[in-house]
Amino acid sequence: MKLKINYWNSMIGKQVKGKDFYGVLKYNQNKVDKGEAIVLDTNLASNSVVLQTKEFNVVRQLKFNLSKAVYHVSLNLPYNDANKLSNHEFSNLAGDYLEGMGFDENQYIVYKHFDVDHSHIHIVANRVNFSGNVVSDSQDYKRSESLIRKLEQKYNLSELIRKEESNVLSKGEIEKCLRTGDVPERLELQNILTEILNQNLLMKDFIEKLSLKGVNVKINQSLTTGFISGISFEYKGTFYKGSKIHKKFSWNNIKTKIITDEQNRNNPIIPEDNAGIRAAKTETVGYEKFITKIPRSHSNESSENIKQNRPTNEEIKNKPRLRFRR
Repeated sequence: MKLKINYWNSMIGKQVKGKDFYGVLKYNQNKVDKGEAIVLDTNLASNSVVLQTKEFNVVRQLKFNLSKAVYHVSLNLPYNDANKLSNHEFSNLAGDYLEGMGFDENQYIVYKHFDVDHSHIHIVANRVNFSGNVVSDSQDYKRSESLIRKLEQKYNLSELIRKEESNVLSKGEIEKCLRTGDVPERLELQNILTEILNQNLLMKDFIEKLSLKGVNVKINQSLTTGFISGISFEYKGTFYKGSKIHKKFSWNNIKTKIITDEQNRNNPIIPEDNAGIRAAKTETVGYEKFITKIPRSHSNESSENIKQNRPTNEEIKNKPRLRFRR
């Protein structure tokens, strides 16, 4: 399933530093040749990948001992901003980003891609500037995030808003999403949980319906008290603690939306197979000891019966003694 809706609500920047200019230039030029990209802006004199690589490497030699001189960043707009910027505005945004990150005296080339639904650009720049100095990469992720928030305001783009219905995606989830185009699995799981929680189900029905959606439930419950201290979910081979999916999926919040009674010992609210470690039963090796308890309601009657059947001292004295011959 490919992305068709806005899974992020603001501009996203993904930075990569590499060693080889030719590889990243060839990747982008292939997009241009297929009609999936265009060159928006550049200060390079050459048009071919080979000659562009040579241009980059000439300046790179000013800092010949620098291993990773390639700076490659993609700036991705959310879907609702897909057609908000013209090519000229996108080019200006790229220039502002480069200047803000310290690349105002460096070689660069900017591509705009059309291969996916959301608008995005790729920037390839030389970390070595024309004076032979290297653009620092210290705290570059934080600096990029701060700069992007300012550019959102300048170009009237959607600004970062922490939505109640979903946690902000992690950096790894975003990069996987951009790389594969697949829906983030955590957001898929959020949608499943939200749909089922709105049905006001019994706990066992809640678990069964999640199972039909490919979600396994693990509950941490005490066998002695029945107290539940947490809940987690397995989806597509990955375990998620409820509160890590979203705070509204912590056990304290989930139990307000399902019908359950933690104190009902005769009718457990969850199947034993779904219980967590604390609810696990221990197995013993060898024989079992069975203890029979006499019900309290019959204790007096049982005591009288025992007394009546017990032999008296006189009967014991008068009992004949038997001797056996050797």
